[in-house]
Amino acid sequence: MKKISAQTVRADFNDLTAVVHYTRAAHKLGLWASERILIDRFFPDKDARLLEAGCGAGRVCTALWGLGYRRLHAFDFAEELLAQAQSILLEREAQITLFHADATRLSACHVVKDLRFDGVLFMFNGLMQIPLRRNRRRALRQLAAVCHPGATFLFTTHDRNSSAAEQALWRLEARRWARGKQDPVLREFGDRYFEEEGTGRTFMHLPDRDEILADLRTTGWEHVHDVMRREVAAESRAVRDFSDDCRFWVARKA
Repeated sequence: MKKISAQTVRADFNDLTAVVHYTRAAHKLGLWASERILIDRFFPDKDARLLEAGCGAGRVCTALWGLGYRRLHAFDFAEELLAQAQSILLEREAQITLFHADATRLSACHVVKDLRFDGVLFMFNGLMQIPLRRNRRRALRQLAAVCHPGATFLFTTHDRNSSAAEQALWRLEARRWARGKQDPVLREFGDRYFEEEGTGRTFMHLPDRDEILADLRTTGWEHVHDVMRREVAAESRAVRDFSDDCRFWVARKA
């Protein structure tokens, strides 16, 4: 059985079920209340040049345009999602530079070759959908390389220790890994690969807090703030149906 790879993740995001799911969210959901609060707090300058990594069908970048941010670039590595994002940009007359790129190979993209950004967003756990920790660290370094010193970085992850129930589930999973009985397609402890009706197949790495702090330290970012979504805002039923609770992270380029 083949292990999860970047090609697996790309194919899953290009699948029709996933494309419809994320396009619907871009049209109808917009920013979560928690996202809006943290964007207002950490990205107060509407003239800042911002980059959204893993923009998908455009849910966040089009909402940023609607809030008055005008120097926006956004990219994804799933071609079908980008096509939907481009359609939404045209519909809303949003002048956002949209381009195809892989976060782990961003330096190879000509669009950002001569640009430096004041801030980066990587929302809805997009960073955690990159298989293998070394590749997630590579993405963090690549994003830091295209930013000015002091640039702000906002992203989200799950947290294996966020509740007693999660901790109990991961203790059981740790025993499976110790016995070599984990799902054979997974690469690292903390990985999950699952399928949901109406969403499609999803790869996700669920870290603990110490893992992310270490990854930031070694990739050119300084930790500023982290908080669980439930502590930021009470989200609507639509948002809760779309996404489980997650941890927001704020860092700055060293």
